[in-house]
Amino acid sequence: MIGISIGDANGVGPEILLKAFMNEKLGGDFIALGDYSVLSYCNSHLKLNVKLHRIKDIRDYKPGYLNVYDVGLLSEGDISIGQISKKTGNASIKYVELGTKLALDGKIDALVTLPINKEAIRQTIDGFSGHTGFLADLCSTSNYTMMLVSEKLIVTHTSTHLSLREAISKVKKKRIIDVAKLTDAALKKMGRSAKIAIAGLNPHAGENNSFGREDSEEIVPAVKKLKEEGLDVTGPIAADTVFYSATKGQYDAVVCMYHDQGHIPIKLLDFEAAVNVTLGLPMVRTSVDHGTAFDIAYKGIASTKSLCNAYDLAKKLI
Repeated sequence: MIGISIGDANGVGPEILLKAFMNEKLGGDFIALGDYSVLSYCNSHLKLNVKLHRIKDIRDYKPGYLNVYDVGLLSEGDISIGQISKKTGNASIKYVELGTKLALDGKIDALVTLPINKEAIRQTIDGFSGHTGFLADLCSTSNYTMMLVSEKLIVTHTSTHLSLREAISKVKKKRIIDVAKLTDAALKKMGRSAKIAIAGLNPHAGENNSFGREDSEEIVPAVKKLKEEGLDVTGPIAADTVFYSATKGQYDAVVCMYHDQGHIPIKLLDFEAAVNVTLGLPMVRTSVDHGTAFDIAYKGIASTKSLCNAYDLAKKLI
């Protein structure tokens, strides 16, 4: 049983879920985690005619219907399509909290998350930076990372939602080792050979300290230690060539030194279909790799590819 949090009610999450279910793209058993009123409104607004079933307990699951574990926080009147809203933002993170609790209690086997809006949530949770850190806090986990997965490229990150200045300061031997090990374990679970490239931080991976010392002082020792422990790693490799090599099959994944270093190539290569995975949690969590797309919400044109891929990957990781 998989739980799917429906995301921000004002964004594309509800329609993506309804369309994926309607088109029979989500095989197996799952429940939607959110407000029944939101999915009912979206269903009616887009004239999808999806059969919905409201539940308050997983034991009420009804085959053949889109089962909605109703949180009961929003009514139709709370929906402001395409707008930032404190109320829908708060509700969206409550859906994630519910899914995490159900996963940790063993009532669902994985959590798949649809997009939330960070700005809306920050109106309730000061400093909120995204799903990944929030889930790690709920799970009391300090050793975790974000992995982005597509058929064309896989990347992980030593840091994500930090300023570039702060991200550079986080490029440390221990963190690189931790992320590489999480990457190695995930790749093997996915049936891959786990050949990993470690991206350089500075231009040309520092070029013998000509453009910064982080590559030689932090990344090189990390790679050496990882090799001693038996991991198939190579690096540091200059960031302007490593992704090309990975897309040609030379590596199964690239460990990146900061957010944009990994996100830009993934979104350039496979914007609609990539999947976000949180590694290091005591539960399986995957997510779409796109935002709430307020500009196209409730127009019936949002792609379901990322959700379907996130769902399929969650089943594989289970």
